[in-house]
Amino acid sequence: MVRPQMLKLPEVLDEIGMSRAAFYRMRARGQAPRLRKLPNGQVRVSRADLDAWWESCTEQAA
Repeated sequence: MVRPQMLKLPEVLDEIGMSRAAFYRMRARGQAPRLRKLPNGQVRVSRADLDAWWESCTEQAA
């Protein structure tokens, strides 16, 4: 199955098992994957940014 390159925020939250509020708290601390805001106001997270963020979380926990 091919994964989309840009994920909607609900898809990201479902994948990482986190609430929207917790995600935005992490984002305020600079600890969340980078969001990209589209001209229509929607936000997306690139698959590459999410995967890199997951890797950094693994390294910090070790």
